[in-house]
Amino acid sequence: MTSGTERSGSGDIARTLELLWDTGRRPSRGPKPGLSLERIVEAAVGVADRDGLGAVSMRRIATELGTGTMSLYRYVPGKAELLDLMLDRVQRPSADETDFGDGTWRAALEAMGRATLALYRRHPWLLEVNQSRPILGPSALDGMEKVLARIKPMGLSDPELLSAIVAIDGYVVGAARTQVYQEEAERTSGLTDTQFWEAQQPALEKVMTSGRYPVLASLSEDTFDPGFDHFEFGLQRILDGLEVLVAARGAADGSAPPEQPS
Repeated sequence: MTSGTERSGSGDIARTLELLWDTGRRPSRGPKPGLSLERIVEAAVGVADRDGLGAVSMRRIATELGTGTMSLYRYVPGKAELLDLMLDRVQRPSADETDFGDGTWRAALEAMGRATLALYRRHPWLLEVNQSRPILGPSALDGMEKVLARIKPMGLSDPELLSAIVAIDGYVVGAARTQVYQEEAERTSGLTDTQFWEAQQPALEKVMTSGRYPVLASLSEDTFDPGFDHFEFGLQRILDGLEVLVAARGAADGSAPPEQPS
């Protein structure tokens, strides 16, 4: 991963929307048969997955496709617009309705959280993109529509429904960043996570017996067990909090809260 941050929505917004929604002019056929916008985007995603977002350039993508760089400009104006197409491509939601669980709002949000974590792990370069101003293409809106349709029974206001999604997304992005950075540190340092902490153990043991940190010293031996699923614990606590809110709203307006699985 690189330290630089790309930004979504930094290209020609109108042209990007035309490309995402297939409403604009179609390019004249390029010199290489079979070249298409879909192939260009797929190739760009592949490069970013293998080598990071910094490796994505029009020249690199042209090389991957075995064509001239200028041929790509018949299909996409430049890297900024290509990035928005890449973002929408990787967000394409699953067509399998069972991926949303048992149909309850909690199962839908839970599935969304896990799917988002998996997305960032498949495409770590997403962490390099500032998506505070996203260009809304079909994949992004399809995914949002599916989640909102399942959480509408929560009985919250529309801004609150959106906020529930934002809260889980923000939590997942933080967890994904921690996981991806840990893996990157292990890969670049040559030290496994276990070796890294073992190297600190002698010094930490001495500090813990000094009496300076009584609470830390009193923690059980399994406190830092790598097998504990911190992501799942946090996700469930967010959902628990939302469940309390949903129940309170239902009690306030006299309606029964949405049924959840036992």
